[in-house]
Amino acid sequence: MDSRYPSIEWLAERAKKRMPGFAYDYLTGGCFSEVNLARNTSEIRDVQLQPHYLRDFKGASQETTLFGKTYDAPFGIAPVGLQGLMWPKSCEILAKAAKQHNIPFCLSTVGTASIETIAEITEGDFWFQLYHPAEDELRDKLLERAWAAGCKTLVILADTPTFAYRPKEIRNGLSIPPRMTARNIMQMMGRPRWVWEQLLAGKPEFQTMKPYIPKGLNMKHLGLFMNKTFSGRLTEAKIKPLRDKWKGNLVIKGIVNEEDANKAIALGVDGMIVSNHGGRQLDSGESTIKPLNKLAKALKGKTTLLMDGGIRSGVDIASTVASGADFTFLGRAPMFGACAMGAKGGDQALQILKRQLQQVMEQVGCERVEDLPSHLIEQ
Repeated sequence: MDSRYPSIEWLAERAKKRMPGFAYDYLTGGCFSEVNLARNTSEIRDVQLQPHYLRDFKGASQETTLFGKTYDAPFGIAPVGLQGLMWPKSCEILAKAAKQHNIPFCLSTVGTASIETIAEITEGDFWFQLYHPAEDELRDKLLERAWAAGCKTLVILADTPTFAYRPKEIRNGLSIPPRMTARNIMQMMGRPRWVWEQLLAGKPEFQTMKPYIPKGLNMKHLGLFMNKTFSGRLTEAKIKPLRDKWKGNLVIKGIVNEEDANKAIALGVDGMIVSNHGGRQLDSGESTIKPLNKLAKALKGKTTLLMDGGIRSGVDIASTVASGADFTFLGRAPMFGACAMGAKGGDQALQILKRQLQQVMEQVGCERVEDLPSHLIEQ
């Protein structure tokens, strides 16, 4: 591990110096006034853990079994759109790091690497997050490609029923696809390493969607095509055929209340991710940790419960698992690594998170990840 950047915060600081401002804003920004973005992390850090110092302790293991597979830690890399815009080839960098560290990597439909590329890097051991297409034919083609590539866990989105209002992205011209303004070009000129890496990598594109995008579209018409291609609101009518067609694990991302959770269970999903899309959709909503705690109590033994949003450290991972999550996902933290250190950054970020989590488990005297809830101090 590079001792110059021993925390995610220092990686974020380094990343900001290497990225154009519009790219950094895209990675770090939330919706409206970014109230819920801040709340996500701050309320995780309100969680307190109880140490036990005088018990026998045989050492801590982070190994966690999820959907029949044993991972080396209780966290994975969350799906992030447009990674290649933030740092060239960052999608591939993080997939490689996830494979090396034996944790799950989840590819977004609007990621900048294709299903097949990520399958090759991970040897078929990856998850795929589906933005639900408006047309059944495209939906089925994407499912077939993911399954053929070896993917066994499909994530479907419930937390993006509408386009978000994100002032920083509006100001920076970051729509789908991004458009370059004079202001953005000036920012790029101040980040020559980013420009050079982009030239080597080629412009970022929606590689998974590329076969279905008509050739020759200008930026405006490509944006219109992407907007028409996806149907944001997830309904029971959309989930049922997905459950019938997908023979692997089906996970719904964005569940934050018991009513939706029970509907999801009745529809036969295998798990759900408590999420508010990283504070990028609803500023007046709850942080992720609060509904997690409620759902963990209400649904104990009924489903597999995961969480993402606001997690920035190994301490945050421990607090989230202690609050009832069977597993966690992080999006921004690994991206900070890739943006700060390029090809070495994914490994750096994952080493930091593992080391921090290990220290917490050893400090409180917790030998197994699944025992972390016994260290939770109820508030």
